[in-house]
Amino acid sequence: MSKIPKQAKKVFTGEIFDVYQWEQKMFDNTTETFEMIKRPNTLLTIATSGDKVLLAKEEQPMKKSSHTLFGGRQEKNETPLEGAKRELLEESGMKSNDWEKLHSYQATEEITNKIDWEVHYFIARNCKKIQDQKLDSGEKIETLKVSFEKFIDVFTKKQNRGHWITYYLKKLKTENKLEEFRKKIFK
Repeated sequence: MSKIPKQAKKVFTGEIFDVYQWEQKMFDNTTETFEMIKRPNTLLTIATSGDKVLLAKEEQPMKKSSHTLFGGRQEKNETPLEGAKRELLEESGMKSNDWEKLHSYQATEEITNKIDWEVHYFIARNCKKIQDQKLDSGEKIETLKVSFEKFIDVFTKKQNRGHWITYYLKKLKTENKLEEFRKKIFK
């Protein structure tokens, strides 16, 4: 659900970010221009194959190589699930017929109240390789098959780009619920 007010007008269309502005009446009856940016939703997938978790070892220009989940930006006219399936296929060449939504959140409150952006996490079980990767020109991705324990280690201790998932896994670890989570992703 968009956080941008209905009366806002798009004043700039960028490659990733669009800028919206609207007039807002202030308490002293003056009017000021408010502004918010919107970007495509982010889609991330915890993928499994057999008893392994699939991770992306990703490198992008001007960023250090890191372990990530498969994912990317949602395209216009696709649902978050459709986009997650497309991203997994493009980045790993893998497909799953067993998907479950794990979590979604509106990122505006966690980052700033000036960005309209949602993040969606999915689980894709029993992934099978059906094609070669179809990577963007700014991506180098190696698919790694790791144990559940290594997956937990990567996202709770090592350098990665997982934000909510790191918090979530640390919480499960503290609450002694990792085994329950293992059963969920390997159903």
